[in-house]
Amino acid sequence: MPVAVVLTGGEVADVKGYGPVMAEPGPEPKVLLGDKGYDADAILADLEAKGVAAVIPPKRNRKVQPVIDGHLYALRNLVERCFSKLKHSRRLATRYDKTADSYIGFVLVASARLWVRHFVNRT
Repeated sequence: MPVAVVLTGGEVADVKGYGPVMAEPGPEPKVLLGDKGYDADAILADLEAKGVAAVIPPKRNRKVQPVIDGHLYALRNLVERCFSKLKHSRRLATRYDKTADSYIGFVLVASARLWVRHFVNRT
């Protein structure tokens, strides 16, 4: 389920989106599941300072290749599934909205629909 949403430009790297997402109000994370795009010294240092376990595979150019827990990293599939569920809304997948405000507004509506579906009994 989506907890925080921040809109960035299409060409912006994952590293740039880390700070705004972590600044959003919400529960404090215990584990960060990320792909290689989040493997940056600043992010790893911030997570260590906050006491958050980082499950991020290292980039190839790292001199010391830390070992990650494969079982925890497999849970990253849940994050990708969340994006897939959000993209079931055709308006999000095709980006019909012209302005950032209208697009992020519909992302929030689609996120709310996921949360409502999670709590409402559909039988």
